[in-house]
Amino acid sequence: MLDTGLYEAKTLYPFQKESVDQILKEISSEGKDFNLLFQLPTGGGKTVIFSEITKKYIADFNEKVLILTHRIELSVQTSKQLSAIGVNNKVINSEVKEIGDQNEFQCFIAMVETLNNRLNDDENFIKDVGLVIVDEAHYNSFRKIFQFYGNANILGVTATPLSSNKALPLNDNYNRLFVGESISSLIEGGYLADAESYTYDVNLHGLKIGSNGDFTVNSSDVVYGNYFMQEKLLFAYEEVAVGNKTLIFNSGIDTSIRVEETFKKRGYPIRHLDSTFSDKDRKEVLRWFKVTPDAILTSVGILTTGFDEPTVETIILNRATRSLTLYHQMIGRGSRRLPNKDRFKLIDLGNNVRRFGLWQDYLNWQDAFRFPDRFLESRLSEAEDLEFEVEFEFNKKSKEVFEDHLGTLDAFNIKEVYYDCIDNGYKGKVAVDQSLENHYEAIMNVAEDYFHGLELMEMLSDHFEHRLKLYTKCITKSTPNYYKYIYETYIRQLRQKLRANLEDE
Repeated sequence: MLDTGLYEAKTLYPFQKESVDQILKEISSEGKDFNLLFQLPTGGGKTVIFSEITKKYIADFNEKVLILTHRIELSVQTSKQLSAIGVNNKVINSEVKEIGDQNEFQCFIAMVETLNNRLNDDENFIKDVGLVIVDEAHYNSFRKIFQFYGNANILGVTATPLSSNKALPLNDNYNRLFVGESISSLIEGGYLADAESYTYDVNLHGLKIGSNGDFTVNSSDVVYGNYFMQEKLLFAYEEVAVGNKTLIFNSGIDTSIRVEETFKKRGYPIRHLDSTFSDKDRKEVLRWFKVTPDAILTSVGILTTGFDEPTVETIILNRATRSLTLYHQMIGRGSRRLPNKDRFKLIDLGNNVRRFGLWQDYLNWQDAFRFPDRFLESRLSEAEDLEFEVEFEFNKKSKEVFEDHLGTLDAFNIKEVYYDCIDNGYKGKVAVDQSLENHYEAIMNVAEDYFHGLELMEMLSDHFEHRLKLYTKCITKSTPNYYKYIYETYIRQLRQKLRANLEDE
């Protein structure tokens, strides 16, 4: 069992106790062939809740509990909380190769990759587990562990019940979603600080969407690393947050380093932090941030989960994202409530509030769980000009195959062609015809025969979709059904043109 350190057993708030009781009731009544997903906003006390669930489950069912995390810091934090409430537990880190007497421990906490390696060597590495708890359950890496515990209940815990991989929705592995308190109710109850949002319009032209559906780091560094964006960031900070303890979230390391340099030139106390830092250096930076009242910490991809500094007064999103989960994770770092802190400031420099709505807004998480594609599409489409702001980025395979023709494909701007058609008295639909011709020529220049042409069409399908969505943004009264119709027509006509010219080759 790990030393509890300075951890003290926390008394559950009424809403937390109610969640514990309800979750255990559902698990008990549904039996072993049942997996439950639990949603609670960042700052709602997920670790406290599932630690209490662990304690009560062990007492009620006399079976062991396995808790999965994706970072060692979260494993240690969870272990200390469990020890504080009297649950004998063991952290499975990279140094633990075997467990001598498993009955000595009631609960095990493990990082998913480490445990997966151990289980592949010995599927009984941890046995007699009745409940598997998955922290940050929206990450898909945990799925590989589920096969080893088919006879156990699985409880997933997350602030945003949306899978990190759209192709692997959470409702594939969880039977039901239990929604906890909303952000607004936690604010009203005095459990979370409220956010004052300050938005600055930003020209995101030049951003590219990567294969994961979010804006790429390279294109973000180009947009946010330039002089004008650095000046806009500095202006926003000086207008809203001078003297506040501030967290700045960036997409790329190059941008974050530029931010540090820019603020240092103005004499502000700022440090940069990213995932390449050693544990020692990271701890030193975070210690400095904690004890410095007006400190500014500019970071990349390391403080969105497992980081808790309640004294943060301002969050700056110096990046754009298409991930609702990341949006909530970043803002949640400022929402911790203190006796002298019931509000915090949010500065948005990525049009994120316009894209997703205010952090405090109601979200139908049940709809997100049941119909994730529809839910995400509706959120992203609220920013009508979003697709106009970004360029399409071809994947590596497409770049190789169409190497000599990417310039022609990139140069065709369907928005500009559409408005040229309207200005010259033609129907806007002519822009779609010209787009089809542009794609047809690119494929014809590469295709060896008709069937190869069909393969090339499949390779460019995301680009077809991107262009046609841009077109439907141009026209009025466009509907999802109309987009579906025009996309299907586009594919059919392109296939017919290829057949007519390639089938006999």
